[in-house]
Amino acid sequence: MADSRDTAADDLLHEDEEFEFPLPDDDEQRRIALQIFLDAWDDALAEGVNPDVLASTAIFAAFSDMVETYGEEAVGEMAEGMKARVQQGEFTLNQTRH
Repeated sequence: MADSRDTAADDLLHEDEEFEFPLPDDDEQRRIALQIFLDAWDDALAEGVNPDVLASTAIFAAFSDMVETYGEEAVGEMAEGMKARVQQGEFTLNQTRH
């Protein structure tokens, strides 16, 4: 005889069911993702991980994920534009004007 808890769990969990709820907009998702990433970064630093190791690992993880999603050609093209963006200060957090 089936346990009533099993039947209740089956009623609640259906893999093909879709739940509709509002997702945060892109800006809010970026804010959330950045905060989670910065918290993890701080945790790694507190564990003694070198910031250069963290940075290169983060870049590797990002590029690996993007290549899997978009392919090597598209990511390579995006990477070509990174030099100019870096030189224009897009990634400089604490800018000083001379």
